[in-house]
Amino acid sequence: MERVFQVKFSDYHQITRSKTMLAPISELSTIFEIAKALFESIELENHTIRLLGISLSNLDNAKQSQAIQLPLFRNGKMIF
Repeated sequence: MERVFQVKFSDYHQITRSKTMLAPISELSTIFEIAKALFESIELENHTIRLLGISLSNLDNAKQSQAIQLPLFRNGKMIF
């Protein structure tokens, strides 16, 4: 399973970071930690972000689950 984290800046410059896992992951907390680590690896000083994107590919379809929208903000504060 591959996770891709994409950041688009206000000047239309964009960067992509990815991580490929050897085994399927089903825990939301694990997916969150991988996305957080990829985000923290990006140099953000003097940059304004206009878009953050996280994509998952090669998902294991053995177990059907309902898609959910993850919150970016909790109680007015960024989760990261």
